[in-house]
Amino acid sequence: NWDVGSAKAVAAGGANALASGSHSLAEANGFPDGEKIPFNLFLDCIRRIVQGVDLPVSADFEGGFAVDPARLADHAQYLAETGAVGCNFEDQEVGGPGLHPIEQQAKRVTAIVESGLWVNARTDLFLRKLVAGEDPNDRSLFDEAIERAHAYAEAGANSFFVPGLRALQLIADICAASPLPVNVIKPADHDVAALTGAGLARISWGPRPWSWAMARWSDEAKAW
Repeated sequence: NWDVGSAKAVAAGGANALASGSHSLAEANGFPDGEKIPFNLFLDCIRRIVQGVDLPVSADFEGGFAVDPARLADHAQYLAETGAVGCNFEDQEVGGPGLHPIEQQAKRVTAIVESGLWVNARTDLFLRKLVAGEDPNDRSLFDEAIERAHAYAEAGANSFFVPGLRALQLIADICAASPLPVNVIKPADHDVAALTGAGLARISWGPRPWSWAMARWSDEAKAW
């Protein structure tokens, strides 16, 4: 979801919990993804969603809108004060060329954990390949992915988010090797039963619901 209206729609569909997406939420407010939305506006959006539904809400926190762990701890506390129960927290250098080194990112994860939020620690290893137009199902990244999963688990993370993956066997292998429950964005060519059968604990939709809704609205406008 990206606002109170979309949150209420998902709740009416029978959801037990809700999760915001950074791309959708930013675009709905006129900003591109990648922490371009002002931090206070982001917090206000999450607060409004939390207050608008009677379900637990997790926020896409991107990189926490900070690099330094001390500042991250403050930001995580502000997010917790909105009433959100958890967050996605990614390891890419937002706007930068790569990923935070594992040891540094583990410290950043701990800073978020100290707020009491459920931390869905995300690695962008595979997603960055996809964004670059390359095959994201790169098995050579497997060892680093699992190393990051263990480091984030030791830092206190509660689950491990690996967006970009599409190959069912690679997903299954990561689920088997990860010390944390694993989350991916649903690949178009696999159904939910196959993904849960591979060991996934959580399946996300990324920005697709936003894209579908905007495309439908655009089509309706053209039809007038």
